[in-house]
Amino acid sequence: MREFLLATDLPFAKPQPYGSFHLIFMLIAFPTVIFAAWKLRNISRKAGSRMLITFGILMVFGEIYKQLFFHYVVSPDAYVWSIVPFHMCSVPMYFLLVAPLIKKGKVQSGMYHFMMIYNLLGGAAAFFEPSGLLQNYFILTILSFLWHLLLVFVGLYLGFSDRCEKRMCDFRYASVTFVVLCGIAFLINLSFRKASGGKLNMFFVGPTNTPIIVYKDIGEAFGWYVGTIVYIITILAAGFVIFLPFYFYGKRRAEKKTGELADADSSML
Repeated sequence: MREFLLATDLPFAKPQPYGSFHLIFMLIAFPTVIFAAWKLRNISRKAGSRMLITFGILMVFGEIYKQLFFHYVVSPDAYVWSIVPFHMCSVPMYFLLVAPLIKKGKVQSGMYHFMMIYNLLGGAAAFFEPSGLLQNYFILTILSFLWHLLLVFVGLYLGFSDRCEKRMCDFRYASVTFVVLCGIAFLINLSFRKASGGKLNMFFVGPTNTPIIVYKDIGEAFGWYVGTIVYIITILAAGFVIFLPFYFYGKRRAEKKTGELADADSSML
């Protein structure tokens, strides 16, 4: 298995943040996914569901490959706890397989709007602080770049299309989903704290202090729980900023459709 996995990789010097590889990828990829998400905004609901489920399946295969590569190549002697697949950016792998198949309601809305808001935020932020994307192996670097680029595309597609209604209550559903996921992540961290030697910190919510700058300093000064609370509040606030343009866009789109229907009814009289 190790030989097979190594055969899928290429000789590679780890890219530097904002080096040529990083910048060229962003300059090509970001306009491409924005354009693609906009063009696909009006595809049928059935076609959209198939697309999202397909992305979910691809993410599952990508995650399996990453786990195998880390196990057999990167760290064959010990499990790398940081790759447990329950980071915020791992959640769409599950939601994309479930959300299109369940009944429309608060749960589905929470999943869709979580991906539209918080995964779009996380996916885009990863490119501007790319230390977690840039690996020593070509295949892992490409996988990380494509994974987070897919988060950006899915978030934009959901924001541009009618699949997300983009009401204020939908922001609340997304935020409740985020907080619930933080709670689950904390329980996972706590359950495997001893086994991981305190290295497991899904969603960076503790009880191990977060490695994220600013929040790390807050945690060291006032306790990890204070850093975690400030971190969650900051993410919620940033999520609201991400949500607002989609809210106004969705409101205008709905008003336009209402006006078109009214004009059509008038023409029939």
